[in-house]
Amino acid sequence: MSWLDSDYPPPRYHGDRGEISARLRSADTPADLVTPSGGRTDYLATKASTGGEFGLYRVRMSPEAAGTSTHFHKTMTESFYVVAGTLRVYDGRRWFDASAGDFFHVPPGGLHSFGNESGEPVDFLMLFTPGAAREGYFEGVGHLAGMSDEERLAFFVHHDSYFTDMAKGPAAQSWQARGAR
Repeated sequence: MSWLDSDYPPPRYHGDRGEISARLRSADTPADLVTPSGGRTDYLATKASTGGEFGLYRVRMSPEAAGTSTHFHKTMTESFYVVAGTLRVYDGRRWFDASAGDFFHVPPGGLHSFGNESGEPVDFLMLFTPGAAREGYFEGVGHLAGMSDEERLAFFVHHDSYFTDMAKGPAAQSWQARGAR
């Protein structure tokens, strides 16, 4: 491949001078979502703010946070980058510990799961491409127990989350009962 080969997408900005459109989210911005266990999720870049290009979220899980059971997505990729701590991840075949600096990518249809069983907090980034309004999923998960089976199934399908046990969803397995290391 030559440095002159065109491997970039077609232009989407057609001006000649650029524009003022960048934005900064300061590290001291309050969390967008705080869990009962003290975890937090920051909506760094959403479908709305990126025009559907991607969604980027920073998640800080408290020790022994439940995480989610095995699932896949039909419309988007999901990637994880561990900033600090250890995140337990499942790639459809095996469980392993991802630590600071590790990157885990799941293409559409890829079975995966994750959680924190390290006994310490874990801080990681979640990237969804193309962008999906995952904020509704993150905020709705806390209300699953109050939903009927039909409502719960509709919620999962609406949010492109297909669990191996759709009746139970993210809590299909207890975190402690998951596969051997």
